[in-house]
Amino acid sequence: QVQLGESGGGLVQPGGSLRLSCAASGTTSSIYVMGWYRQAPGNERELVASISRGSTPYYEDAVRGRFTISRDNDRNTVILQMDSLEPGDTALYYCVADPRNSYRPSEYWGQGTRVTVAS
Repeated sequence: QVQLGESGGGLVQPGGSLRLSCAASGTTSSIYVMGWYRQAPGNERELVASISRGSTPYYEDAVRGRFTISRDNDRNTVILQMDSLEPGDTALYYCVADPRNSYRPSEYWGQGTRVTVAS
């Protein structure tokens, strides 16, 4: 089993930045892909970005060029640097990990951290 814990959410003004962190514990050697999903009120959960063990990133179109995902395999952490934030980025952000080689990880989920973009 893998446990995931997110941190770094909060309130930020449009155009600002936030850095989300996720630390994995448990059977971390099984993890191949880590990533982030988000769910805004009234919307379905959607993939934001993911990154493989070899640090190959994937970004959804809505965040490409504004968000950067990175990973530290030694520390079993994944970081989502979010810049040029927009009100549409307001959501609950979930860290996700998966032992499969898939750009859409789905096996293990964190509890979520809330991001609010408002002036």
